[in-house]
Amino acid sequence: MTATDLSAEIEATGEDPRTLHQQVLAGLRRRILLGRIEPGQALTIRGLAAELGVSAMPVREALRQLVAERALELMDNRRVRIPPMTIERFEDLIAARIVLEAEAAARAMPYVTDAVIARMEAEDAVINEAEAARDYDRWIGANYAFHSVLYGAGGQSAFLPLIESLWLQIGPFLRRAIRTISGHYTVDRHGEALAALRRRDTMALRIAIEADIRDGIAHIGSTLIRSDMLGAVGGKVPEGAMA
Repeated sequence: MTATDLSAEIEATGEDPRTLHQQVLAGLRRRILLGRIEPGQALTIRGLAAELGVSAMPVREALRQLVAERALELMDNRRVRIPPMTIERFEDLIAARIVLEAEAAARAMPYVTDAVIARMEAEDAVINEAEAARDYDRWIGANYAFHSVLYGAGGQSAFLPLIESLWLQIGPFLRRAIRTISGHYTVDRHGEALAALRRRDTMALRIAIEADIRDGIAHIGSTLIRSDMLGAVGGKVPEGAMA
């Protein structure tokens, strides 16, 4: 990623680039959220600083914050990396997402307007287009935006940073999962969520959000992890793992 790429990504986040540290943090956070850095991939301060065309200081501060958010983990050799995904960690992340996002959606219901629903419909249309084109940046970005528009309908909810932290932890694995596993669950849970919002049916909305998580990333993710485990046992690379 060049300095120009970083500027484009910062603009896409909608964050106020008041300091170089914030710029670097916003760009790295978006890269992780979109899964542009592979699970297990190591990063160095010097390497990122050279890549971004900045000094080591803002990179060091950004990495320290991302480690605190558990999007990255610190290794013994002072490098950081995207944490590898295990079945235990994956199941924990899915369970946490379900609890937090179902509650965030329910709490947002009183603030949902026709304009909010229209924005979600627009993001859902982008998801469908991006999935058909296998455009992973747009697919993951629009999927995150679909959920964020809903959860943030009432303003700056305390749930939002917690949910973002979970998405950061699962983003790199999500990209690999949707890139590798074909024929995953195709029930339109977003359509069910939108229908519940139009009816102002909070319970149906909770059910749709939970089903969206379980039938989406939970389904394809567990399939991929178990495939990797079988491949490791058999000494073979899982089919599609190099896609």
